[in-house]
Amino acid sequence: MQFSLRGSLAAAIALGAVSLAAPASAEDGVTADTIVFGQAAVLEGPAAALGTGMRLGLNAAFDEINQKGGVHGRKIKLISVNDGYEPDRAIAATKKLIEDEKVFALIGAVGTPTSAAAQPIATAAKVPFMGAFTGAGFLRNPKLDNVINVRASYDAETEAWVRHLTEDLKISKIAIFYQDDAFGRAGLSGFKKAMGKRNMEIAAEATYERNTVAVKTGLLALKRAEPEAVVIVGAYKPVAEFIKLSRKVSFNPVFVNISFVGANALAKELGAEGKGVIVSQVVPFPGDASLKVVAQYQAALKATDQKAEPEFVSLEGYLVGRLAIAALEKAGPDVTREGLLKAIRETGKFDIGGLPMTFSAEKNEGLDKVFMTIIQQDGTFKPVEKLVKVSAN
Repeated sequence: MQFSLRGSLAAAIALGAVSLAAPASAEDGVTADTIVFGQAAVLEGPAAALGTGMRLGLNAAFDEINQKGGVHGRKIKLISVNDGYEPDRAIAATKKLIEDEKVFALIGAVGTPTSAAAQPIATAAKVPFMGAFTGAGFLRNPKLDNVINVRASYDAETEAWVRHLTEDLKISKIAIFYQDDAFGRAGLSGFKKAMGKRNMEIAAEATYERNTVAVKTGLLALKRAEPEAVVIVGAYKPVAEFIKLSRKVSFNPVFVNISFVGANALAKELGAEGKGVIVSQVVPFPGDASLKVVAQYQAALKATDQKAEPEFVSLEGYLVGRLAIAALEKAGPDVTREGLLKAIRETGKFDIGGLPMTFSAEKNEGLDKVFMTIIQQDGTFKPVEKLVKVSAN
């Protein structure tokens, strides 16, 4: 009995020594050799290429740094959960990542309605919400001190649309086709601001339901208005269906799409019908290896998936991943969630392979450039400084 008591006492002393050696409360998602990020995004269904593209780009960035030993000796791991591009599922996926998976930060969410559902949960839990694939204005509120954006806003994209259409093509009759949810309405809001700034009336409006390709009713409504251009706020499958049906009924205005559409997925869906379709972009051209970060992206992408081709969505995921890595490096070995966010705000300017991203206490959006691209006959994209009318034939 005496021996047992002495053994128990020794064990208790040893346990206490271990407890003293360990931090009192280690940050969720951080171990001695790993930092875990979580992604709630669409991985299946008619918008799947957006979530899988972001995941691929994030993994390319993380694999690249892990091959070099990680950040301060820790490898970076990504856990991705499918939210189906539906707000209810985004809530469940976000809670799973924070409460069950105990991730350090959320990264690479996809969509406005899903981000609107997930962000308040992340904010309440004081979990960083980084690099969402959406230009929604509510995420640009600097009071959301756990939110970090990489891409330019939808307001910036819609302003660029109207400026190029009116100045380059001298078009005045512009209609809009948009997804009937928070995403579509965010694009509509920006479009209205850009039109109002020029005292222009919207020629016509039409919508379709998220996660469907039910576009015929909207198409017929817009066709009756006879616009010279139709700006589109939607995902690639319904948008491709809309444009293909438009071609069939000889409705051929200038089609302009928002970056969220998933440019390369759209071009693939359209095939020969894609010639002349315009997409605004918010990241560098993924084929331009003269920019150091794009060359790095191309190499990292091939290392992660040899079959993958450079494209806009995975490049955005890679840039988001690179920012997270740069911020972790700045935050130091004893990283915390607040330390990561503070590193981004206080560093201000990050040079990500020759691409500057700038943040401050009042600005949580790293990039603000918007440029236009046009789908070519062979389905590739060409960046353009000025729009020129292209025949669909």
